[in-house]
Amino acid sequence: MQIILGSQSPRRRELLRGLDVPHTEVSIDADESYPPELQGGDIPMYISRAKAEAYTRTHALAADELLITSDTIVWLEGKVLGKPHSEDEAKQMLRLLSGKTHQVYTAVTFAEVVSQQSAVSSQQPEVRMTTEVDCCDVTFEPLSEADIDYYVSHYRPLDKAGAYGIQEWIGYIAVSKISGSFYTVMGFPTHLVHKYLQRL
Repeated sequence: MQIILGSQSPRRRELLRGLDVPHTEVSIDADESYPPELQGGDIPMYISRAKAEAYTRTHALAADELLITSDTIVWLEGKVLGKPHSEDEAKQMLRLLSGKTHQVYTAVTFAEVVSQQSAVSSQQPEVRMTTEVDCCDVTFEPLSEADIDYYVSHYRPLDKAGAYGIQEWIGYIAVSKISGSFYTVMGFPTHLVHKYLQRL
């Protein structure tokens, strides 16, 4: 299979390369809004699938191609903490996470062709999409205002759900416990991807 990773995230690209899986990388411009009634892991499942659907609407997958898309959210006490839009918003998110346990949900969607277009038909090939989600509990130590100010000013985590990257300085000083996959928190459940590729 020719693997296509549909992601702009340098962390997802790094992790797929870490699986020693040859692949190409593409950026996908997708609507990441979701129905307000969705909760927890259903949210990244919806968005991850929306990214795959956005790609397949404009690019015809070949029979030997597999598209992988992904999405991550931070879930705290029944609310989503998405990507902050400003440093002030990032600091507020970190204050909310301070001293608490939250959940990180990462979903991954696999899209592949299951039937080819007929030579006499104008129909597009049928694409099957499979979406899986993984969850990890993450516990933060209490953060001081100095900790929060330092992290946001030095690392500018505006591209990260929940305003933090567990692999960065904040993870070194704040994360006291995780229950689940570290790589799910980074934004790509490598164990799920490996299992799916094995099944192929």
